[in-house]
Amino acid sequence: MHTDRARLQVIVGAAIIADGRLLACARSGPPPFAGKWEFPGGKVEDGETEVEALIRECEEELGVLVAVGGRVGEDVLLGHGAAVLKVYLARLADGRVPQPREHAELRWLAADELDTVPWLPADAPIVAALRPLLEQN
Repeated sequence: MHTDRARLQVIVGAAIIADGRLLACARSGPPPFAGKWEFPGGKVEDGETEVEALIRECEEELGVLVAVGGRVGEDVLLGHGAAVLKVYLARLADGRVPQPREHAELRWLAADELDTVPWLPADAPIVAALRPLLEQN
């Protein structure tokens, strides 16, 4: 049996930045992940592009429309290599304020506040890659 990289489930995340702050979302579940922080996003469904999935997921999870920019950080393998996380820069595009529809809490974090929440291990390297971008503001 061989692993076919094309068969990996792609998970997309949005690094939403506004006014020099990054939107962080606290997981409400499942139990091993509850209370850990992540980027909003989710699975790319069949027939969707990564950008389309990210726009849909942000609407579902936060009730906002986002404009998706370039990739940030490296691909992060998840689930013992069964999935891959790809994070994109994004900005709010419609004036709505993000709401925690599927998360326990939302916070806007400045560069010096990024370490004040316990990030999911998969998201931590992306947070590190974002720090210089936030420090520029």
